[in-house]
Amino acid sequence: MTKPFDPQASVAEAAARLTGPGGRFEMVVEEVLGAPMPVLRHRSSSLGEVLAASITHGDRDYLVTMEHRWSFTEHAAAVAALATALRERYGVRKGDRIGILAANTPEWVLTFWAAQALGAIAVGYNAWWAPREIGYGLRHTSPAVLVVDAKRAAQVAQLGIRIPILTMEHDVPALLADYRTAELPQTTIDEDDPAVILYTSGTSGRPKGAVHSHRNLVAVIGYHVFNDALAAELTGTGDLPTGRRYLLTSPLFHIASLHNLVVPRLVTGDVAVIHQGSFDADRVLRLIEREQITNWGAMPTMATRMLELDLSAYDLSSVAAFSLNSAPSSAALQQALRDQLPVARNALVTSYGLTECGTAATLASPAELAAFPDTVGRPVLGVTLEIRDSAGNTVSDGTEGEICVRSPYVMLGYWQDETATAEAITADRWLRTGDIGILEDGRLRLSGRRSDLILRGGENVYPTEIEQCLEEHPAVRECAVVGVPDAELGQRVAALVVVEGGVATREDELRAFVAARLAYYKVPAHWRLTTTALPRNATGKIVRTEIEV
Repeated sequence: MTKPFDPQASVAEAAARLTGPGGRFEMVVEEVLGAPMPVLRHRSSSLGEVLAASITHGDRDYLVTMEHRWSFTEHAAAVAALATALRERYGVRKGDRIGILAANTPEWVLTFWAAQALGAIAVGYNAWWAPREIGYGLRHTSPAVLVVDAKRAAQVAQLGIRIPILTMEHDVPALLADYRTAELPQTTIDEDDPAVILYTSGTSGRPKGAVHSHRNLVAVIGYHVFNDALAAELTGTGDLPTGRRYLLTSPLFHIASLHNLVVPRLVTGDVAVIHQGSFDADRVLRLIEREQITNWGAMPTMATRMLELDLSAYDLSSVAAFSLNSAPSSAALQQALRDQLPVARNALVTSYGLTECGTAATLASPAELAAFPDTVGRPVLGVTLEIRDSAGNTVSDGTEGEICVRSPYVMLGYWQDETATAEAITADRWLRTGDIGILEDGRLRLSGRRSDLILRGGENVYPTEIEQCLEEHPAVRECAVVGVPDAELGQRVAALVVVEGGVATREDELRAFVAARLAYYKVPAHWRLTTTALPRNATGKIVRTEIEV
């Protein structure tokens, strides 16, 4: 009798061949920051080492926009020039922070890699922040130099800061010309030295800086190359893919674009095509046609807007891989993609992760996502995932609890916030995500986002920050901010505001007040003004489930 084919067993067997003793991706257990951790035996020791090796890709394209193309050779030379300029002219040394505040540009990427060559720490500030938020970020991480685009330069000018500010349009090109013959700096790096800080929203009302080490990002690279090798093993080709063209549509200050797209391409030798400007589905689809994009990871909101167009009007035949990232996706959206986008019929995947994880913690294959639309997949290479109860005990299969993750991808901690770090990461390096989920037959299903979190179009929004902002207005007595369902964005921000009796104020006044202080996506789209006190429990906490907006 013929034994039925088990796809999951086949994947497990192929993975075991690659990661077992003597395998190309042999996994071993080493002590990392005091805890046993599965790591790749054969790995680079730093991002500087990765950068130096990238020159072997030569004149192949690395970064592409509508106006410019940078080969790997040109990129390495530009990074050498910029890093040398930052060291010689601005005194940047190992451990200093180099701030980056800009929309997606090749110069953003150059600055990141220049920081790695110096052993400095790149800080990716949120380009959508309002001036007040920018000021907080600069005070929090104290960069030695700030690299900005022209739009953000105008915002920074309002702050009266004293650090050197370099514009991408003028100062960076001038430095590249002045130091064009410079050699790539060589800096001694420990694997657990910090490499980058990316900000994520915090329950305390202030963004927190997630610190990722060289080990974290090198491990992310290894994970991506392993996935390529696993696919080759399963198809029997044995050869790693070449000539892929990745479309970058998410901000570079997100791990989806930086850690999981731009950084691994320096090893795989593939192209990163950068879409610039706000998301426009027609422009993006035309870019896919022009650049013959093969791989695209889109936010669900982007996919939704794309499906509003007639896709038959575009040549999308080059696209061979498509994923939904950064936010949960509905079964209806997944099916609509399969119905209208040819690649999605056999290659649609999704994942679960967060900034603190560094990369995906789980990945759902096309077959499993089709069979279980609410799954976000199984733990990826090197990830151990557990569901725990409120006491920290592991729960049984099928039981809801907090998702906890341990892997070489998990951040070092939060910049200058020992309390928040201790709350998020246990002594034995388990990350408490704060997300609620269920493991069933090895597959993860999300049952709730972090308490109170609003997930608006891939951006994390915590009510506390908006509430604290609103409470600065003299007419606001108290307020509560919640998420309300939205077909396009997943959720929109809504505010219930208790105003002082007899004080004249209007919705548009409060909207403008928030918009002047916070990023646009945090400004409530729905408002209800009242003089009735908010519902609270016995301990005085707001009962958000009773709030109607």
